[in-house]
Parts: sequence; C-alpha cells; structure tokens
Amino acid sequence: MTAHPVTSTPTPMANRGGSGLALGRLARRPETGSFLGMVAVFLFFAIFGGSGFLSAAGTASWLSIASEIGIIALPIGLLMIAGELDISVGAVIPAASLTAAILSGYYGLPDWLGIAAALGLGLAIGLINGVFVTRTTIPSLIITIGTMFGTMGLTLGLTVMIAGSTGVSLVPDELTKMLLGQYLGGMFQVTILWWLVYIAALLWLLHISPVGNWIYALGGDKESARNAGIPTKRLTIGLFMLSGFSAAFVGVSQVMVYQSAQVLAGQSFIFNSIMCVVIGGVLLTGGFGSVVGIVFGTITFSIVNQGIYFTSIDPNMGSVIIGALLLIAVLTNDTFRQLALSYSSKKA
Repeated sequence: MTAHPVTSTPTPMANRGGSGLALGRLARRPETGSFLGMVAVFLFFAIFGGSGFLSAAGTASWLSIASEIGIIALPIGLLMIAGELDISVGAVIPAASLTAAILSGYYGLPDWLGIAAALGLGLAIGLINGVFVTRTTIPSLIITIGTMFGTMGLTLGLTVMIAGSTGVSLVPDELTKMLLGQYLGGMFQVTILWWLVYIAALLWLLHISPVGNWIYALGGDKESARNAGIPTKRLTIGLFMLSGFSAAFVGVSQVMVYQSAQVLAGQSFIFNSIMCVVIGGVLLTGGFGSVVGIVFGTITFSIVNQGIYFTSIDPNMGSVIIGALLLIAVLTNDTFRQLALSYSSKKA
C-alpha cells in the first residue's frame, strides 16, 4: 500500500477569520476614515459636478490648490502628531514672498539670492518658535500667534517703508519660472511635483526612519519620551523649522507663479492647513496620524473647496460643507483612535 501524504488546507471559516482580522487592522489605521471621506466627496462631485469637474481643467483647479496647502499641511501634521501647533505659517508665506520680491524684483538681485533669503527667513522664524516652545511652558499655539502678529507687523512696515506700497511685483528668470512658476500642460502648477517630493520625503521620515517613532512618542507623552532618551527639544525645534521652511517655500512659489507679492496673502492657509490635517485623521491631542491620511485630507478639502463651483450649489455653502466635514472628521478620528487603543490593549 502506498501512503498518501495528508495535507491541510485552510477552511472557508479560517479564511473568513483572516479576512476579518485584516479588515479590523485596516479599520484601526488613522488614514482609513480620511480615505473613505475622500472617495465619498469625489464621487459626490463627480456625479453632481458633471464633466467640468472631471475634465483636465477641473482636476487642475483642485489639484493645484491641494499642492500648495499640502506642502504646508504635511509639516503642520507632523507637529500636531508631536503635540504642537504652528499658527505663524499664515504670516511666513507673505513675508517670504515679499522678501523674494523686494530683493529680486525691487532691487534687481539674482532670483536665487531672493529665494535663499526667503527660505532662510522661514527657517529663522521656525527656529524662534521652536526655541520659545522648548524653553518656556507657554503653549505653542500662543507662541506662534505671537510670532504671527510680529511677522505680519514687520512685513507690512518694512514693505511700505522700502517699496512705498503693500505689494511688489517680480518677473522671474526662465530657470526660476521653470522650477517654481510654470504650469505643466498649461494648467497644472509645478508645485504639484514639489508636493509629491514632500510626500515621499515625509513618508520616509515618519514611517520608516527612527525619527518617526520619536515624533509619535513625543505626542503621546513628552515626559516619557524625554526619559527614554529621545532628544525632544531638538526634535521640536526641527519640526518648527520644517514648518517655517515649508511656508516660505509656498510663499516663494506663489510669487513666481503670480509674479506679485502682497502683504495680506496667505492668511487662509492658517486654518485651511489645520483642517486638512484634522480631516486626514490626525488628532488635535497628538500621538496619532499618518502622512497618507494628511494627503487624503488635503485632497478632500481641495475637492470641496473647488468642486462646489462645478455644481448648482450656492458657492457660499462651501464653508458650511467644510465645517461639517471638520466636525465629522473629529468624531471619526476619535472613533478610530479608540479602536486602535483597544486593539493594542488586546495584543498586550
């Protein structure tokens, strides 16, 4: 007699159990809620916005906005995961724009010098924010509100004193325009490519490099993170500098695209970037969130912001929809956080 080997195959019940575990793990990820929201919003405007929303021009309208907000929302999201907040970005954007415009447009210096000075200004403001946050007990919200108003006042005063007006024009050279100010295909801002670079870099930083674990630990319990040997002060300062640099980068790209810088430009970025981050699944209390979720949140916000113009809905209702999205996102984020915590406790 020939013995036949006995093989065991997974039963349908086992497969269903494995699928259930996979779905359970997926449901506990911070970006799951934001992804579902993004899909729902896209389908809504695809149906009611007609062919205009789905056209190349329609896609460019929300994607270009998403790229500018997204470049700021990503570092703001990392700061919020670390338990901090930066409001000063709304003042850094026009300050950087006007720095580049005054140096390269008003005084006629090379574009690269104006850009370098603008980015350096963003880093300096981020450094000031980080130092004050780490060396005092004042909340970062209050500190960055202070630097925001201080930067706004200096920007207005110096611009009027130097240029005699609140706006300065700048016509970039061909290389600068190609890198920062051109429209790909005549419709898509080149900042979309820079946004993709940001996404890749911060995906690596938060989810692959050891620094990512430090950021989560900092947002979870700052004292425990410090006791574990994490350089909490340097990390916090670095995150604020990244935020300042990113806001300055957007300011520089705007002046290259629109060939003009205004003192009051960039104010909407303060709350728009925070809304993108919250819609993307990042908790206001810190310690929970992801880069992918922030990207989904940014896309969702931008689709609502622009998609409403392709429908018969009153554009004035856009703020109502965004406000409702924000409230739903906060409730959803808390639910997913509770699921994640319960899953962690069961594993333990």
